[in-house]
Amino acid sequence: MKRYVDVIAMFDTEGAIRPLAIKIGDERFEVDRVRDIRPAASLKSGGAGIRYTCSIAGRLSYLFLEETRWFLEPAC
Repeated sequence: MKRYVDVIAMFDTEGAIRPLAIKIGDERFEVDRVRDIRPAASLKSGGAGIRYTCSIAGRLSYLFLEETRWFLEPAC
């Protein structure tokens, strides 16, 4: 099952999107580092989109932008 999340992101003048933080309920987690950005399918949750391989609060995670919504999936 997909876990949709709120994302705070920066859009640069070239149109690139960079996630800065995610919000789950009342908690906010900073994106420490974006390691990779590529089109990919989610093997665990289904669906496809742009996959951001991120370090979020010190843990490796996959953050997907699927059309206009974001969902989170653990990398391991």
